[in-house]
Amino acid sequence: MFPSQRRSLAAVSFALALVLGCERAPEPVRAGTTAARAAAKDDFGDTIASGVPARRVVSLNPVTTELIFALGAGDRLVGRTHWDLYPAAAARVPDVGNGMMPNVEAVLGQRPDLVILYGSESNRTAAAQLARAGVRTITFRTDHVADLARITPVIAEALGVSGAGAVVVDSVLASLAAVRALPAPRRVVRAYWHVWDAPLLTIGRESYLTELLTAAGAENVFGDLPSPSPQVSLEEIARRDPDVILVGPNSAAKLRAHPGWAAVRAVREGRVLVVDTMLVGRPGVRMGEAARHLRGLLYPEGAK
Repeated sequence: MFPSQRRSLAAVSFALALVLGCERAPEPVRAGTTAARAAAKDDFGDTIASGVPARRVVSLNPVTTELIFALGAGDRLVGRTHWDLYPAAAARVPDVGNGMMPNVEAVLGQRPDLVILYGSESNRTAAAQLARAGVRTITFRTDHVADLARITPVIAEALGVSGAGAVVVDSVLASLAAVRALPAPRRVVRAYWHVWDAPLLTIGRESYLTELLTAAGAENVFGDLPSPSPQVSLEEIARRDPDVILVGPNSAAKLRAHPGWAAVRAVREGRVLVVDTMLVGRPGVRMGEAARHLRGLLYPEGAK
């Protein structure tokens, strides 16, 4: 077990990585032919071994856990992280701890034949340890809308359910496209997305959440910043004068009560919108639902 402080840091890092994304997504894996699948590599550059479909899977990324259930293979999951809480059946899967710097001994205790990790540098050691133990691993970053179409064929192939993979991707992308196709609002809402308190972190151009805002018909007031998770100041937020503040439920009351936030007109005027972070924070199978949730928050009157 990690010391409590290290566990907390790992948990925060994992949550922020999933919500914000850390870098531009790698080029898509072209999984179409047998030869292409045999040569496919994950985001650590490791060759993805083909073979017998996995029967005992530990998923250390909420995005891939949700995907496995959507593929109809949830009964093969024998391990998940603290944060994998959707669908409801995920709660019945044994919790093996953190997704970043996981407890490899706890993972191996579930006797997996496949472990799927989030592609953070902090997970390289765990991936190497699992490989040395003879366990097949697949490591992917899941930071952008395009990543779902990129990773699904590979994971579906590893589970032996390739046909289901195509259905899932088509369904998710269609649901997202349906939100994008809604009538344009008469006036585009300019939003500041509050992600972290100290230091103040928001979302920039390379964040999945900016993609989601755009799909919902809004504009990120810090969308000009290239970082996925730039640090900003209250003064700059006030200067950019967003129409609304988007914030998670755990930070909403704190933000409203903090005297410093009175400098921001949207806060003074009560335009603080609470988002369902469990829904919107993951570029996975519920992306279309997440975009529709944001659309309803930003344009409650169905503005056109």
